Amino acid sequence: MRHLPRHPAKAAHMTLVLGVDIGTTSTIGLLLELPDRILAVASRPVTLSSPRAGWAEEDPAEWWGNVCAIVPELLEKSGRDASDIAAIGTSGMLPAVVLLDGDGALLRPSIQQSDGRCGAEVTEMRAVIDEDAFLARAGNGVNQQLVGAKLRWLARHEPDVHSRIATVFGSYDYINWRLTGNRTVEQNWALEAGVTEVATGTLSRDLADMTGVPWDALPPRIESIAVQGRVTEAAAKATGLAAGTPVTGGAADMIASALGAGVTQAGDVLLKFGGAVDVMTATDQPVPDARLYLDYHLIPGLFMPNGCMSTGGSVLNWFVRTFCEGRDLGASPHAGLDLLADVVPAGAEDLTVLPYFLGEKTPIHDPSARGLIEGLTLSHGLGHLWRALLESYGYALRHHVDVLRDMGHEPRRFLVSDGGSASRVWMQIVADILGAPVQRLGSHPGSCLGAAWTAAVGCDLAGWDGISAFVSNAELIKPRVGNRAVYDAGYARYRDLYTRLKGMR
Repeated sequence: MRHLPRHPAKAAHMTLVLGVDIGTTSTIGLLLELPDRILAVASRPVTLSSPRAGWAEEDPAEWWGNVCAIVPELLEKSGRDASDIAAIGTSGMLPAVVLLDGDGALLRPSIQQSDGRCGAEVTEMRAVIDEDAFLARAGNGVNQQLVGAKLRWLARHEPDVHSRIATVFGSYDYINWRLTGNRTVEQNWALEAGVTEVATGTLSRDLADMTGVPWDALPPRIESIAVQGRVTEAAAKATGLAAGTPVTGGAADMIASALGAGVTQAGDVLLKFGGAVDVMTATDQPVPDARLYLDYHLIPGLFMPNGCMSTGGSVLNWFVRTFCEGRDLGASPHAGLDLLADVVPAGAEDLTVLPYFLGEKTPIHDPSARGLIEGLTLSHGLGHLWRALLESYGYALRHHVDVLRDMGHEPRRFLVSDGGSASRVWMQIVADILGAPVQRLGSHPGSCLGAAWTAAVGCDLAGWDGISAFVSNAELIKPRVGNRAVYDAGYARYRDLYTRLKGMR
């Protein structure tokens, strides 16, 4: 068993650490007392806008407003003072693109990591970039995740905005700047942006120029555990934090969540059911593969190959808003739909959904892909549609697991976390489709725990292994053997459907 590196613990007793996660559907804050007690959790919703097909945008000012509201709530709930907070860690979706002008004003809404508008630009980049050489250097392939692809789209469609870019960074980089006044890009934002030499961990002007990221607008790179700055007087006044509180570099939300779940050894796989659905595993050697993403694990020396779908909970929320208004589904529409889906047979009676409602990222990397419902008849009802949606993400996860195995990884233990994992119906479907047990985590607070713990380690308040005290195993959901043949056939139909329809738009 791998022994995690430790940092010397200093003044851990009664010391508080704040973690903030800038998520796709909500901003969440967590206040923990070292060594092992969560004092309070608070959240605020976030508005995801899709003004055109394939677009996904948000307002970074809303994220900051949420942080300013969440901090006082956490302090009130915990009965503690801001001066008790010894460190602050942030996390967020990756790699959202936030743009500032020379005066530090936002130029436009953020372009989210799930945004699929830049398909033409990705095609153009693939025509002029040696993809194999780029993958070897940058650790990730030429795809819509690259920040340069989105900036190329802006240069073509919003040239006035593009001409005024003075800073380009990510979601939690933006929050860190609002807190400290310092502009940096965290290591995994820089890696997935396509501007990092994976062999050295340094920013590369050549890669930035190649992909279309203005070098002069790119802040310095910072490691997740490094102290990024300290809370300014202005930020203290806006948030209720104490001026001078150290803030660390930040963490990609899925990597922070994986740390909190205990994914530190080969064979461990976390399936994260948030606004998007993620799959990730740990390794001590980088294995670049264009089908998936490569990130740094938060523990130095480890890497985290991973996949991220464009959607997940965001599509389920859209379905509820669009099709369930006025229906009596109980206090929780999602739970009510689960009850309807649970009585529908596995396979949703030959109803198949492709969940590519914002294009798709891993493993197909096709911004032009679209959501599809196939096989719909008058015999199908709301429960069939909901079950087919849940099954579509199970099939997508199985696709990712197949890719991990093809890369030489051997997934052995599946952990599930975040909001979607609370759905017993959904998790049973996932276990059945994977043909493997899935372990629900008890009281996993999500990415904000990983963000807070990274800050604790970065400020020498804790060691890496201490985070295990916050997460326990809950129910182990075993696959139903009787559903295996149905789901094998359904998975084959799912894979074939995309292959047959690709390029038909």
